[in-house]
Amino acid sequence: MLSTAFLQSGRAPARPLELRAGPLTMHFEPETAFLRRIRLGGDEVIRAIYAAVRHQDWSTIPPQVTLTQQHVGPDSFHLAFDVHCTRGPVNYTWQGDIKGDASGRVRFEFDGISKSDFLRNRIGICVLHPIEECRGKSLSIEHSDGSLETGTFPDDIAPHQPFFDIRAMSCNVMKTGAIARLEMAGDAFEMEDQRNWSDASFKTYCTPLARPLPHPVKVGDRVQQSVVLTLGGKIPAKSLAGSRHAPQLTIGTSPIGTVPPLGLCVASHERALTAAEVDRLKVLKVAHLRVDLRLNDPAYPSRLEQAWNEARALEAGLHIALELGAESGKALAEFARHLERIQPRVLLWIILHETENPARERTVREVAPALQGFAPEALLAAGTRDFFTEINRCRPDPKAVSSVCYSTNPQVHAFDNITLVENLAGQVYNVESARQFSPRPVVLSPITLRLRNNARAADEKAGSVAELPSDVDPRQLSLLGAGWTLGSIAKLTQTGFVQSLTYFETTGWRGVMQDAGGSPLPAEFPSEPGDVFPIYHVLADLAEFGKCQVLPTHTTDPLVAEALALVNEMGRRRILVANLSGDPLELGVQTGPCSARVRCLDETTAETAIRRPQIFRRQEGEVQNAVSGRIKLKLLPFALARIDVG
Repeated sequence: MLSTAFLQSGRAPARPLELRAGPLTMHFEPETAFLRRIRLGGDEVIRAIYAAVRHQDWSTIPPQVTLTQQHVGPDSFHLAFDVHCTRGPVNYTWQGDIKGDASGRVRFEFDGISKSDFLRNRIGICVLHPIEECRGKSLSIEHSDGSLETGTFPDDIAPHQPFFDIRAMSCNVMKTGAIARLEMAGDAFEMEDQRNWSDASFKTYCTPLARPLPHPVKVGDRVQQSVVLTLGGKIPAKSLAGSRHAPQLTIGTSPIGTVPPLGLCVASHERALTAAEVDRLKVLKVAHLRVDLRLNDPAYPSRLEQAWNEARALEAGLHIALELGAESGKALAEFARHLERIQPRVLLWIILHETENPARERTVREVAPALQGFAPEALLAAGTRDFFTEINRCRPDPKAVSSVCYSTNPQVHAFDNITLVENLAGQVYNVESARQFSPRPVVLSPITLRLRNNARAADEKAGSVAELPSDVDPRQLSLLGAGWTLGSIAKLTQTGFVQSLTYFETTGWRGVMQDAGGSPLPAEFPSEPGDVFPIYHVLADLAEFGKCQVLPTHTTDPLVAEALALVNEMGRRRILVANLSGDPLELGVQTGPCSARVRCLDETTAETAIRRPQIFRRQEGEVQNAVSGRIKLKLLPFALARIDVG
């Protein structure tokens, strides 16, 4: 069976160092060298300060961090550390030095030197600014020539950089009236709205994107940078952060809609579903399967036929993502003949184009007659294989006949557990901004844990791989992966502007269960043939409850707990709750006076849930009576709970 650490979140990260600089609190991650959650009382001033080495393909080279000095006092600290970034042609070393003093001054220094020749897109310090505290707030920018600019953090997602040439910036995001000032040295900095990539932050970074990229790096090239945070204005004598209260979950009584149609992608390993896999997947009652077809690929007819056979076996329809080329007329006619022969039930056409990103509305209109001639009720979406940023920078005509479709994942820029949880909110910002310019609810497809790699390696298809592919995350089979999925569905559902959601794949290490072939790399992805992943049970709990509506939920600490509350036609309620932290959690759930059944999926029940899912699903849970109108949950790290009321 999986180790406890692997089951919880793929591995056991090192405990962060809790730090204080006068009135500011924060923590340092020894594994990533991130300085996170710089807070003044209850206000988050800075989400993170860190440094990144990014290759010419924008991949971030994982850091290997060694602490060399550690002094942590009651209101000050000093940390020094060495970082090695090595992968492929990249061999880069940097030294970090972070100091915080009793006045609330924090200094982050970067001193790097290259040990190899390579091409880079970025080397240096990044500062993340929290969205909720900053959006719509005014700030002052000091440029490299000393001139000043006054502006505001964007409310809706800015398609392009809102600020350039930043030497210093000052803003007031605190209730106390304190002013935070950042001073940058060593390079030119600018800001981007990372919500474009589903990150819940603004980012001030170097080097300006207007400079030619990639930039050559030679052995011995040196980079020295620093960022200094200071406080001004009305600063409290000490932090206002008191003792941490247990999070509370509040549930509304008036339904706000329904869960959008949920689907999965067909498995990229291209092996057909077995009868046993069909039986297990049918429990999920998915509305659709997504299949990607390139009309210039001679193998697409067999792929379409297999996808329809699997969708039909699961009593689902198809979302067909159709990639067009420059000469699509003849190919479309041939495609129409295959449709007539196979007769799939198509619910949605996602139009992609090899030279348009996203597909233009004129392209959708050109192909719509042929597609609607076969499936007149099917919806149309103009798609991108990439992110919301492509839609945001090429916004559709308000009179468009199609919805917009984009993919999303929480790990475009960073890969740790905290980033996954933080970026759940980024999915909501995407949808809310799309509402401002799109007349139709959005299609999110696919939603994955890692950036989707559309080029599948031949050796992976053959079942022989030397390392995990870039789009495979071991947390796919973890409790955190399940909690993240629950949080994603909960947050996106409550926007009320989503046409459909397509997650992961059916089987395999990108899926909701392991296929009959088993994991090609058991040491890195330790699953057995036929195992269902905890994600499976989140989808099964939704499907099993039947026709229902969604009740609004609010958690006092969404970075620790998320929930989705449902009510059916008989007034019964089902509340799904996830502990998104690596610590045990006591959570109060507002249910009103009631007797409920509570079933937990955690490290004590996971073996049954994964290896014998039918037995686990028959377990109704323990009876628990509400105290003062609340169910009191005690959840183990990254645990999930299902609460049935009524």
